[in-house]
Amino acid sequence: MKTIVKMLMLALSCSVLFSCNNQPADSNTPKYVMVIHGGAGTIEKQFMTPEKEKAYTEALAEALQKGYDQLQAGKSSIDAVQAAINVLEDSPLFNAGKGAVFTHDGKNELDASIMDGKTLSAGAVASVSTIKNPINAARAVMEKSEHVMMVGRGAEQFAAANGCDTVPPSYFFTQERWDQLQRTIQDEEGNRAAFRVEDIRKSRISGISDADKKFGTVGAVALDKSGNLAAGTSTGGMTNKRYGRVGDSPIIGAGTYCNNATAGISCTGWGEYYIREVAANRMSALIELQKLSVVDAAKQVIDEIGKMGGDGGIIGLDKSGKIAMEFNTSGMYRGTVDENGKIAVYIYK
Repeated sequence: MKTIVKMLMLALSCSVLFSCNNQPADSNTPKYVMVIHGGAGTIEKQFMTPEKEKAYTEALAEALQKGYDQLQAGKSSIDAVQAAINVLEDSPLFNAGKGAVFTHDGKNELDASIMDGKTLSAGAVASVSTIKNPINAARAVMEKSEHVMMVGRGAEQFAAANGCDTVPPSYFFTQERWDQLQRTIQDEEGNRAAFRVEDIRKSRISGISDADKKFGTVGAVALDKSGNLAAGTSTGGMTNKRYGRVGDSPIIGAGTYCNNATAGISCTGWGEYYIREVAANRMSALIELQKLSVVDAAKQVIDEIGKMGGDGGIIGLDKSGKIAMEFNTSGMYRGTVDENGKIAVYIYK
């Protein structure tokens, strides 16, 4: 009987899930093996129903569990990052994959990138509309081509030829994102009078704020049993974007960067500022050249972006298992899993 009780206690200790307002005060312990984000923005508890909060929490926890399962099986950090991001891409809750926002023309254009911290190999795709999981396409570019980035139709053809699942563009349609586009267009045209308070309230309760048309990217960083890091980022871009606009997410050094010597990094926020800051590489350089911790480097990058006028967040994980989850918005969907399998999910400031 005592043996059974001990086994149950062990199982519970290896799978703890919680959601709270604050991330760990001390991010030096324990040793983390994965950190993820699901976008930063105006995320406030007063506008979140318990049902929606539970849905976000469960999706983030599932992504962490999938990534952790890969690591426990001895798979690479690349496998773990891909597995975690696939979960978030398949969920309509996040602005990536299934939940991608719409362009001004009513289309979905998705971007993603992935990087191997051991070899500095990287792959990225941008402006794709028929790839079910863009992070898979980014990995295919990294591993099966001599290139780093492919865009548009060419990227779709390459991904399909290399085994990535394709879907009709209609797969990415969600009513919430479509309604968000319509409100954003009305707002842009100056028709604020056409907005009803109830419309705005519903958009907030849904977890999708019209103020956050710039935000919503997902990302993951993992540390495997061989001590190697990997990082990846995937997004649907910016609501109502025009002219083939591409943000930071598929740009190595801006939205994603990974080097075993420093950290794996993934960003979310107003992409133009992250590109100008070369944010992910900037964080890596601060760790390498100024010997800052992963936490202090992340804080400095977010502070610099804020001073430029940008909003968003950044996550990082170094080779010793230390994490950073910094943002200058009212919330960021985020979570961690440590080497013992303990999962923690956070949403608010």
